[in-house]
Amino acid sequence: MFEKQIGVDLGTVNVLVHVGGKGIVLQEPSVVALSIRDNRIVAIGREALAMMGRTPESIEVLHPMRDGVIADYVVTEAMLRYFISGIVGRFRLFRPEVMISVPVGVTTVESRAVHDAAIQAGAKNAHLIPEPLAAALGAGMPIHTPTGNMVINIGGGASEAAVISMNDIVVAGSVRVGGNRMDDAIAAYLRRKYNLMVGERTAEEIKIEIGSALPLEEELTMEARGRDQVAGLPRIIEVSSGEVTEAIAEPLAAIVSVVKSVLEDTPPELAADIIDRGMVMTGGGSLLRNMDRYLAKETGIPAYLADQPMACVALGAGKALENYHLLKKSLPEL
Repeated sequence: MFEKQIGVDLGTVNVLVHVGGKGIVLQEPSVVALSIRDNRIVAIGREALAMMGRTPESIEVLHPMRDGVIADYVVTEAMLRYFISGIVGRFRLFRPEVMISVPVGVTTVESRAVHDAAIQAGAKNAHLIPEPLAAALGAGMPIHTPTGNMVINIGGGASEAAVISMNDIVVAGSVRVGGNRMDDAIAAYLRRKYNLMVGERTAEEIKIEIGSALPLEEELTMEARGRDQVAGLPRIIEVSSGEVTEAIAEPLAAIVSVVKSVLEDTPPELAADIIDRGMVMTGGGSLLRNMDRYLAKETGIPAYLADQPMACVALGAGKALENYHLLKKSLPEL
């Protein structure tokens, strides 16, 4: 009765937390700033993100999650502890039940690391749920029925496609390409074409402001500020949406190929359902302009953006905890 039920979307770029009865209570960047001298945490979340690319050598700003899995166990555990204690309070009599999302195709070692980090951070029990299953639950898809539901979850570090029926994943595929890879592609393109070095934050801003999966009828432009590679001095250039579309073509092609491979492996009856219903897109990467049209053009199947695409995985993790008795068989065992 007094136990809190917490659903966590432990993402490469953002951590979202859903608390039973309250909804999404926390959305913070999964970034940690460390003091190199004494290995002490200086800042977590938004505060740490503001420091990215702007710190002296004595402070390192890092993403403890990479490509959807834990890259730095100790820092991830500290980050989880910080977020969980912020929700349940430091002096807790009842430890919370936690459901954490993991990408499909993670190894047993990677799953165990997420489970152990949650227990160390103060959870009484920690359950894991595959991200596409959580995303489909959070998007309100009728996954308990014997029909084919296709979900595409485009996160910061990984993108996944899955066909779900009867509360379980029938076919799934993942590629460790997501929003971060698009940012890298934009930065590499500007370096190649204009000899301009831009930071991660700038590349991400360009993607959000003017990025599009397909060429736009009316081109958008924005100023990009960075450092000239040749002269070494600060410089401003104008970037167009057409250039961004060209820059991110490769990561988008990788996402489409995983969607196609899942469709190729889908049983015919479920494939027929997907043609009728279309596929639902979740995750921050699905907010890219014309992503739905791009996927529909490449696969021939209509694509729709879920309500609250960023929050779907955390909402689904929370719902899974509430309906644990129904989903127990579908969740990975540790």
